[in-house]
Amino acid sequence: MLRFTLATLGMVMLLALALVVGGLFPALALVYITVFTYAMDRLSALAAPDHPEQEFPAGDGLSTLLAIAHFPLLYGGVWALAHSTATTTDKILIFLSLSLFIGQVGNSNAHELIHRSSRILRRMGTAVYASFLFGHHASAHVRVHHVHAATPRDPNSARPGESFYAFAPRAWIGGFRAGFRAESRLRQTRGWHPYVGYVGGAAASVFVAALIGGAGGVLALLAIAAYAQAQLLLSDYVQHYGLRRRELTHGKFEPVGPQHSWNAPQSFSSALMLNAPRHSDHHAHPSRPYPGLDLDRDRMPILPHSLPVMAVIALVPPLWRRLMDRRARKWREPEPAYG
Repeated sequence: MLRFTLATLGMVMLLALALVVGGLFPALALVYITVFTYAMDRLSALAAPDHPEQEFPAGDGLSTLLAIAHFPLLYGGVWALAHSTATTTDKILIFLSLSLFIGQVGNSNAHELIHRSSRILRRMGTAVYASFLFGHHASAHVRVHHVHAATPRDPNSARPGESFYAFAPRAWIGGFRAGFRAESRLRQTRGWHPYVGYVGGAAASVFVAALIGGAGGVLALLAIAAYAQAQLLLSDYVQHYGLRRRELTHGKFEPVGPQHSWNAPQSFSSALMLNAPRHSDHHAHPSRPYPGLDLDRDRMPILPHSLPVMAVIALVPPLWRRLMDRRARKWREPEPAYG
């Protein structure tokens, strides 16, 4: 549990110092989540065990703390970009480091929270998503992705040969619509629709940004949200690219298995992202807390590099396909009959 705490709260501390003190801290925050994380992943001596011995109930405590810290960091960043006397260079550094933090750490943490059994924790995760204008993910991920992952029915599973630039708008729009339909079916005889809360939460976030920085604050929030959402979509793209469940009969697919998600074993980036790169075990056990997620290198597809590095490579489609298409074909058995 200590490695998760040190990795995530180290970034929280650097971002807080970047917003309050300035100086070298905006640069240090960006270096931490990029260069330092890459370097630490390369130190094999720090590798985490593939098979953890326990699930560490303290994980919910760290998730709660990260969710609480998210809001002053997000709106502090809005203030810094819209109002502060920081230099243009420092504002760029703050924007990049904060957006990467929200897209990689904040998203991973909110993802954990929406899978918890506690209503309070689930609402905290939803509030984090709504604050960067992505509230519908709380429904689309649970109601659609976990049901239809690695099939054509899931907008967030990238097709073989599909570029990230084709995937991203399809996944955003498709996830919004599919999540809405799933929630509507569930609530034909129930109370209010959660999409009211998602839209209302996004509107409240924009309103807070306007109070903090006027039109500049709104633009800052929109820019941070766009970059953070792109990080989330890149993660989805990488973690299911080219993997498909076999169609057993028309419209019925084999159960999701360890071969239907890409995984990454690197220790530091996994700690920073609360074991999000251990994606196969998460799909097998969605309610399992992140410290207890397992990794089976023989039965699970393994990415050639860490998840953040693969997300960067995904931005260059020819390089991505050269690296991943052959690997994806290996795990498709047999080739699905559908297109």
